[in-house]
Amino acid sequence: MKIYNTLSKRKEEFIPLEEGKVRMYVCGPTVYNLIHIGNARPMIVFDTVRRYMEYKGYEVNYVSNFTDVDDKIIAKANEEGVTAEEISKRYIAECKKDMAAMNVKPATTHPLATEEIGGMVEMIQTLIDKGYAYPVADGTVYFRVKKFPEYGKLSHKNLEDLQSGFRALQVSGEDQKEDPLDFVLWKPKKEGEPAWPSPWCEGRPGWHIECSEMSKKYLGEEIDIHAGGEDLIFPHHENEIAQSECCNGKQFARYWMHNAFLNIDNKKMSKSLGNFFTVREIGEQYDLQVLRFFMLNAHYRSPLNFSRDLMEASKNSLERICNGAQRLKFLEKNASDAEMTASEKESLQEARKLYIGKFEEAMDDDFNTADAIAAVFELVKYANTQVTESSSREYVQGVYGILKELCDVLGLIIEKEEELLDEDVENLIAERQAARKAKNFARADKIRDQLSDMGIILEDTREGVKWKRA
Repeated sequence: MKIYNTLSKRKEEFIPLEEGKVRMYVCGPTVYNLIHIGNARPMIVFDTVRRYMEYKGYEVNYVSNFTDVDDKIIAKANEEGVTAEEISKRYIAECKKDMAAMNVKPATTHPLATEEIGGMVEMIQTLIDKGYAYPVADGTVYFRVKKFPEYGKLSHKNLEDLQSGFRALQVSGEDQKEDPLDFVLWKPKKEGEPAWPSPWCEGRPGWHIECSEMSKKYLGEEIDIHAGGEDLIFPHHENEIAQSECCNGKQFARYWMHNAFLNIDNKKMSKSLGNFFTVREIGEQYDLQVLRFFMLNAHYRSPLNFSRDLMEASKNSLERICNGAQRLKFLEKNASDAEMTASEKESLQEARKLYIGKFEEAMDDDFNTADAIAAVFELVKYANTQVTESSSREYVQGVYGILKELCDVLGLIIEKEEELLDEDVENLIAERQAARKAKNFARADKIRDQLSDMGIILEDTREGVKWKRA
């Protein structure tokens, strides 16, 4: 399995720190509003990476935080006249609903920044003791960037060119810095803001130290994979490396993975352009499985363009897979209990080898989900042509099993819950079948129209009548 490592700018063979185990940290959202579709991309992408790792037999310790203390959260709380805690709790709950709807598995641990302040204070103190950080008169603590010679190794930036790239932080006493490049580890409280005690002043941590501490606590000083959106490479991930490696004296993360940006109709998503969409808004128009499929239909390192046309195309493509799966379930229900024939056994063995082989080859090459989906479509085509009403139940189950296994890795749900039709609807379908048999096509068509008005769409197939809700 090869992973593109942002640190080395090349694909590298994945070798875990501990055999059979993967320690993975993914930066989560800042919870001050409903998550947007830009937030959804890393959630879906790295959930799929995790699923594939588990499919390959690894035990994955997957940690993804919620940033629940931040200027934006405080601003939202002041706007509504409630506490910052109330805002963060509300939007963590909403975020978890959206994640479930996208079939994103809960992390092994979802740490909250506010619950880990003590560990952050200890980490900052260690950095001060080692000479990598310094407090100033107002209680702000800064990290000495130039004290870490490898600073810039992730973003591949020169120290001299870095100042312009730093995230703007609303911190008093900027003139107290030893060097303009130094960044904040701890900052003093402002009126009306949540704050915690520390040896330097009452205040709160800087953004970067939060992830360093949470990663260390739940995964250890060294981890296998650190992931997030490419907007986090600098300064966030760069600063994490500096803090963690100076504090612990070890390489922080072996592999750094970053997904590319999501654009809307070829433009950067922004509220001012009116092209800002939350996951919840998309969920009102599409099953969020469609959003997941759309996200996985491109390589995670490629920029992705969101549009209604592309979502409609994704909806239709996903439907093809689901229809193929439903057809197999229908055939299974009506198949004979006879043992698989020799040719069925051979065919199933070849299918397993061919389609699983293609799927794994794609995923082993830096998680190429687009090619993995292509392998799934090939399997559906095979199922539609090779599995018939005369196939044995065991053979049908075998083909369905391959399809479900591969779709599970992608987080695509193909098993639809059996819907119970109202007795009236069942009677109408039976009456229509009888009318067709009696060549009373006018009555059969009238019943079809009646069912259509009830939101039931019929499909006459070789295997019998199928139905779905409109």
